[in-house]
Amino acid sequence: MSSIRLFILGSLSQHGELHGHQLRLLAEQERVHMWTDISVGAIYGAIKRLAADGLIDVVRTEREGGYPERQVYAISATGRVALDEERREGLEQVHIKPDPFDLALTRLDRTRLDDLQPVLEGRLVALTDVLADALVAHQRAAPHITVSESWALEHRTHRIRAEISWLETLLGGLPELIADERARHGNPDPLPESSPRSPSTG
Repeated sequence: MSSIRLFILGSLSQHGELHGHQLRLLAEQERVHMWTDISVGAIYGAIKRLAADGLIDVVRTEREGGYPERQVYAISATGRVALDEERREGLEQVHIKPDPFDLALTRLDRTRLDDLQPVLEGRLVALTDVLADALVAHQRAAPHITVSESWALEHRTHRIRAEISWLETLLGGLPELIADERARHGNPDPLPESSPRSPSTG
């Protein structure tokens, strides 16, 4: 499932014919960079790929004032089939991406465990700031967005709150974690045994 493809195809289906600059403005207006994995700057490249794949068609070229000529696109019949697939996959598939934080937490420097608490507290402050910014942005956007877009923004704030709650719990369990790391400091974790080799058949 491709978020940027779903955005472009869905926008052309909903709003009709658009050129690339209009699609970019729409992405900025909906603040998709805040609640999706879409980079607004990637819109133009994605448009070219969709056109090459036959999912959107160039319907005309137009010029406004002193601006350069712009190609206007419409979703194709093949694009509508792809849009249906993207919508279904987006609603059905569960995407919980691994966080590099978890790997770092299992590969701590056991000689610098006293630094762990301030690092985690700094991360908590950063997440709290992210949540505050998200709430302000949601409030500002509220008069201009649809009910479904409001739910999407609310989903993001719920995920940030869950991350904050988990991190607070981790901080509460930090003494146990540090004690375990120190206890194992002089006894490195055993390496897994290699699997037996198959006898050569030469």
